[in-house]
Amino acid sequence: MFVQTEVTPNPNSLKFLPGKPVSNGGSFEITKKDNVKNELIRNLMSVNGVEGIFLSKDFISINKYDEITWDEIKHIVISLINDFYSSGKEFVIDRSPFENDVNLGEIEKKIVKILDQKIRPAVAKDGGDIKFKEFKNGIVMVQLQGSCSGCPSSTMTLKQGVQNLLCHYIPEVKEVIAI
Repeated sequence: MFVQTEVTPNPNSLKFLPGKPVSNGGSFEITKKDNVKNELIRNLMSVNGVEGIFLSKDFISINKYDEITWDEIKHIVISLINDFYSSGKEFVIDRSPFENDVNLGEIEKKIVKILDQKIRPAVAKDGGDIKFKEFKNGIVMVQLQGSCSGCPSSTMTLKQGVQNLLCHYIPEVKEVIAI
């Protein structure tokens, strides 16, 4: 198996592509290894310098601390991913995402649809994700995950990309902020 890597706009985040499914149940961000039962996630979080992990359908983004270089940890991460899949496992995680779309109003459903169809694919290319959290008084609150959390260009992406797009399609939206 050959794990490929891709750089992201966030210099402290690297995208790892194992060429196999990663998550069958949505995207997840892990920043603490406490109570994590998954072997690969626990091992990755134990690597010195790893700050967080983001799992998506077909990639794993690793966020590292500033003081650690990719040369110090990249080969360890690739080795752990290879070992995990070589043991016969088909995917890292297989559970339903914790989505809260059940009681959404019409505007919220439109926001989620635009995020899913127009914004999430672009954000995923950079190793991250964006999740809808709340819409109140014209303000959309989202959570940036993976490479996007802590990325120097995420504020510009949020304001110039996400906010402009949502305001264009949904006049009730006045501002987008990350929580």
